[in-house]
Amino acid sequence: MEKITYDDVVEYNYLFTFAPSFLLERMAKKNSNLVKKFKSSIQSYMDNLTDIQCVKLNVILDSDVSELQAIMQEAYEKTNKKQYRILANPNYSQFIELNLNELKGMV
Repeated sequence: MEKITYDDVVEYNYLFTFAPSFLLERMAKKNSNLVKKFKSSIQSYMDNLTDIQCVKLNVILDSDVSELQAIMQEAYEKTNKKQYRILANPNYSQFIELNLNELKGMV
């Protein structure tokens, strides 16, 4: 199975850093379903994915949250962007799982 790497993450840096870190952390603490809140925007974005992007999305959706968080930790160490630190935090694994499951339902 193909794996997602730091290079894949950095390619979409703007998506991970779009929300200010304080807002992302608040949403993570509340275990908010961001995918549901932004469903129409996400759907229109997903409708325009290339074949390669679709494959990568499916790899992400099939990955363990712990693997994804390890990549987020690597991204944080390399970029020092707080959003990656938040997403790497094991306390927020349920937040990530909730949103990944919502995305799976859209695919």
